Amino acid sequence: MLRRPRRNRKSEVIRSMVEETRLSVKDFIFPLFVIDGENKKEEVTSMPGIYRYSTDLLLEEISECVGLGIKSFDLFPALKEKLKDKYATESHNPNNFYLRAIEKVKSAFPEVCLMTDVAMDPYSSDGHDGIVENGEILNDPTLEVLEKMTLAQARAGADIIGPSDMMDGRVGHLRDALDNEGFENVSIMSYTAKYASAFYGPFRDALQSAPKLGDKKTYQMDPANKREALIEADLDYAEGADFLMVKPALAYLDIIHILKENYDLPIAAYNISGEYSMIKAATEKGWIDGEKAMLESLLSIKRAGASVILTYFAKEFAQLNC
Repeated sequence: MLRRPRRNRKSEVIRSMVEETRLSVKDFIFPLFVIDGENKKEEVTSMPGIYRYSTDLLLEEISECVGLGIKSFDLFPALKEKLKDKYATESHNPNNFYLRAIEKVKSAFPEVCLMTDVAMDPYSSDGHDGIVENGEILNDPTLEVLEKMTLAQARAGADIIGPSDMMDGRVGHLRDALDNEGFENVSIMSYTAKYASAFYGPFRDALQSAPKLGDKKTYQMDPANKREALIEADLDYAEGADFLMVKPALAYLDIIHILKENYDLPIAAYNISGEYSMIKAATEKGWIDGEKAMLESLLSIKRAGASVILTYFAKEFAQLNC
């Protein structure tokens, strides 16, 4: 045989020399959950190894991660039910613990890249990403709430805002609001193709943010649809997004790939809570090698075309490779 592909697999050195995709800690954004109070660290029951932190302990966690080479973080707030209301007013209260946490992180670690979450559901008494009236999610009135939230986060020091709500027109609306307030340098990582997935359960457990009624299928995308992601990406691109994100990642590698092939913006992918928890659960049962499964999963996301990966495995990966 003239061609023997196995010759390029015959040793670790040669395999490393010719490998097409390589993971780096620089690829990752590490999602972290923030709670009010002091000296609090609560493990998320459905996400072994992942915690909710009060701001003082959050700073300690970020310090440790920075020492491991992780320089990008995405903060999510877990609010008490009494602070939630129909219009998510706590989201833009300048004294809320989430905005104070952003300020403290950027003060202590000005060199890190801090991403924030723009969506009503953590603050909403309805548990939805938009204002609910008579069972309907109102698109345009919701944009006004998202604008207030975005500007509050930008003032607190956010480097990247992440609109995760899937309301129509929100990228352009938020880009205009940021520019008009002098925040031209604040980036937008749009949740461009966010699917109505069964894999979000552990995240909603972490934030206690599940919808009180109904589901999110009128605004999150149908898992059956691929070409629709191009429609969403066209809109976000035209409205000024700096990154296009696909969420979830592992069940949507084809969506990551098609966006990579069609757009010259960086493509991000969110390796979400359910994807993390499945590997952790199977590892605890002894059914798989968790470390190898983690690395293979992350590699597949990057191979599909993601330049940026939001993953709860970021710290574990960094510890293995430091």
